[in-house]
Amino acid sequence: IDWRSALSLCAYMPELGTLHRGQAAALAGLAPFNRDSGQWRGPRRISGGRAPVRRTLYLASLTAARKNPILKAFYKRLRAAGKPGKVALTAVARKLLVLLNAALKNDKITFA
Repeated sequence: IDWRSALSLCAYMPELGTLHRGQAAALAGLAPFNRDSGQWRGPRRISGGRAPVRRTLYLASLTAARKNPILKAFYKRLRAAGKPGKVALTAVARKLLVLLNAALKNDKITFA
């Protein structure tokens, strides 16, 4: 992640590093929510959250899916499983957020 994205995330999401991974994803708007009612099962979609954070992470995930070996393998595995490209990129963005949150919590985590 470049310094512009890091500064943007620090500005728009100062809670980063103090949240659980699900909380961080929901706050950024990257957590999938169901649309179920009774026996009807609707599609799972991301919604709500902070749009600037979501946009920053989406753009960072474009680069990460190409350059970072761990996230690249994750993206390819999702695509091979039949997920659409944007769904896979959203999953990479969520994983990137979870990794950043964990890195801020624990100084020993490094990015490959």
